[in-house]
Amino acid sequence: MSNFIERNETRNIIINPSDFGRVAVMLGGSSSEREISLRSGKAVIKALLSRGIDAHPWDPYEKSMGDFEKVGFDRAWIALHGTNGEDGVIQENLERLHTPYTGSGVKASATAMNKLLSKKLFRSANIPTPNFDVARNYEDASIATEKIGFPSIIKPLCQGSSVGMSKVFNRSDLTDAIDKALLYGEEVLVEECIDGDEITISILQGEALPSIRIITPHVFYDYDAKYESDRTEYVCKGTSNDIEEKIYADIAINAFQKLGCKGWGRVDFMTASNGQPQVLEVNTVPGMTSHSLVPMAAHHIGICFEELCWRILETSFENRIEVSSNDA
Repeated sequence: MSNFIERNETRNIIINPSDFGRVAVMLGGSSSEREISLRSGKAVIKALLSRGIDAHPWDPYEKSMGDFEKVGFDRAWIALHGTNGEDGVIQENLERLHTPYTGSGVKASATAMNKLLSKKLFRSANIPTPNFDVARNYEDASIATEKIGFPSIIKPLCQGSSVGMSKVFNRSDLTDAIDKALLYGEEVLVEECIDGDEITISILQGEALPSIRIITPHVFYDYDAKYESDRTEYVCKGTSNDIEEKIYADIAINAFQKLGCKGWGRVDFMTASNGQPQVLEVNTVPGMTSHSLVPMAAHHIGICFEELCWRILETSFENRIEVSSNDA
C-alpha cells in the first residue's frame, strides 16, 4: 500500500519515486514557444530520471491524446509554454482522461494566459497593475496611447516569453507594433510602460521564493534577453530590504490566488517611480531552462534543480490525496 502521504499546510510530501508512477513530461507543443518548451521539458526529464522517477517525454504536437490514453500514464508534468499548453487546453484534456497534472487547473490557466482578463481581476481586487486598454487596430491603439501616454507597451493578449511585444515611444512606432502583436490574435493589450526595476517572484507550493531583479541592456526584457543573451543580469534577492521583500511576496501570492492558480508559478512586476510594485502578469508554467527564473530563485534557498522538479511534480497530488488502508 502507498505510504507517501505526509502532508503539511502547503505541500504534499512524496517520499518514494515509485509513488509518482509512470510520468509523462509534456513538452514541445505547437505554440510560438515550442523551442523553449522543448528545452524546459528535456531538463525536467533529466532531473526526474536522476531521482529514480519513471519519466517519459510526450510531445502533443507529434502524438495524440488518444495515444496518450493508451500508454497509461499515471500523471503529467506539464512543461508546455504558451497556447495549447499554458491556457487550460492540455489541462482540460488531461482531466477528461482523469490524469493528474502539475500546476494550475483549467480555469486558472486560461485566466492567467489572458492578460486582459487577468488585469481586470487584479483591478477588482485592488492589486496594483499598470494602466491598460485593448485595441483591434491602429486607430484603437492611437486612442489608447492618448489616454495612457508614451512610452507604452504593445503585446498580444495571450502570449508569453515577450513574443509579439514592443515598446513604443511615439505614434510613428504604433503601426509596426500593432501589426506584430496582431499576428497572435485579433486584439492586443496597450499597457502603460513602467520604467522602474523589473522584479519577479516565484511561487512554490504556497510559498513565495526570493525575489529576482532583472537587469537587461535591451529596450525591455524580450525573448532574446530571456533565453539567449549572456548580458542579462539577475540579482537575488532583488529587493533592497526584508520589508520590501515581504511587500512583493504578499502581492504576488494575492495575485496568484486571485486568478485561482495553485502549485507553482511566477508573478512578474515592474516597480513604479513611487516604489509601488505593479503586477504585470502571472505565469502558470514558467520556463525551466538554464536561463529561467524559478530555478534561480529556488537555488538561492538551497533547492537544487532536481529537487525543484520533484516538488513541482508533487503538486499533481494537490487535489488527489491518496491514503493507505491504515489511514482510513
